[in-house]
Amino acid sequence: MGHDLVALGEVMLRLAAPPPQRLEQATSLDVQIGGAEANVAAACARLGLRTALISALPADHAWGDRTVREMSGHGVDCAGVLRRPGSRMGLYFLEYGSAPRPVRVLYDRRDSAASCLTADEVDWSRLDGARLLHLSGVTAALNDNLRDVLRRAVQEAAARGVPVSFDVNYRSRLWGPEAARDFFAEILPALRYLFVGADEAETVFGLSGAPEAVLSGLRGLAPRATIAVTLGEAGSVVLADGAVVRPSKLYTVTVVDRVGAGDAYAAGFLWATLAGRSVQGAADAATALAALKCTIRGDIPLVTRPELEELLASDSTEIRR
Repeated sequence: MGHDLVALGEVMLRLAAPPPQRLEQATSLDVQIGGAEANVAAACARLGLRTALISALPADHAWGDRTVREMSGHGVDCAGVLRRPGSRMGLYFLEYGSAPRPVRVLYDRRDSAASCLTADEVDWSRLDGARLLHLSGVTAALNDNLRDVLRRAVQEAAARGVPVSFDVNYRSRLWGPEAARDFFAEILPALRYLFVGADEAETVFGLSGAPEAVLSGLRGLAPRATIAVTLGEAGSVVLADGAVVRPSKLYTVTVVDRVGAGDAYAAGFLWATLAGRSVQGAADAATALAALKCTIRGDIPLVTRPELEELLASDSTEIRR
């Protein structure tokens, strides 16, 4: 039996300064793992889906070994992760901000094992029998060979009848909006699911104004896709089969760590969709999981299905005994 969801992308070491310290003040760093596509795979696995990761990590390497252990511990099949001798892991350094100081991210991922991955190295048989392939624009931002990997991934998925999900995940520190837009124009027509932030829609695609107008503009770029535009604290809007859907409710959130909230939204939406729920149910699950993620330190929402179902049923924060 194939996997419910296969994700392709880099897993990095996440090195965070203890808040409220700045990176230049820190004498120690909190070490975790994270990466947009891996976050989705891990979150969906924790909710009960069969998920797998296609990536590359160093071989005979303590951090590479730890990454495989942790992803496997969440329930992600890592058999498709290439282990490359003599390579390194990508890093990202995180500095939490307190308003008005923003959260800041510094990348150090050049020549990492995953950034050197080529299309011919990938075991595309991992897509056999899969129900969904999840990709992200952050992988395309890294270099030409990974853009070729994503092009091939879309082709391999189409050949197997596997729908493709794509999160724009625009990273201005990695590439400019024109380069991103040119590449996305190749990918978007093939998508079944598209996730994009309202700010990304404006920066990359020049779409702004009312959410319905943004959705209409994106529909022209991704005509086959169910499209979700996230609006921060205002929630999200989803366009599916010509109808616009909004979450049934929003949550008052005490933010501990908002990094990864967009990935949690995508994971909640895809989990609910693959579980056979309606578009409304998917929007509600996505909103709830993103809210829960903001209360948890780290990239990955450490949430179980019963916990998510509990929040969907009631937003009470009384002590659970």
